[in-house]
Amino acid sequence: QVQPVESGGDSVQAGGSLKLSCVVREHTSTNHCIGWFRRAPGNEREAVVGVYTGTGSTYYADSVKGRFTISQDNATNTANTVYLQMNSLKSDDTGMYYCAADKGGCTAAGLKLFMIVGARGDEVGYWGQGTQVTVSS
Repeated sequence: QVQPVESGGDSVQAGGSLKLSCVVREHTSTNHCIGWFRRAPGNEREAVVGVYTGTGSTYYADSVKGRFTISQDNATNTANTVYLQMNSLKSDDTGMYYCAADKGGCTAAGLKLFMIVGARGDEVGYWGQGTQVTVSS
């Protein structure tokens, strides 16, 4: 069973930085789409950033462009690790951050669709338990 595992969430002051990590093990596909999503209290889940590990193609929500950066380690035989560097954090960035990996077959061309559909439901991929980010002003 593929189970993304997130870490790195914390409480920070506005303007600060955090780096989140997501480790995806035992995926059946060598390359796949991995995305970060977040849900603030009372709000729907939204897509934040995503990457197609095969080419490094990325997706960024407009609200985080220029502040957040997604990167990845070179995959091992059994794991991909994706990082989310978050700078210039705002109170609006507060929320539970979830990492999701597609269930197979995602491509660079399909990354945006993976992110859009992932924001609407769980069926698109394997989901982690989430890591909490709290930004205080």
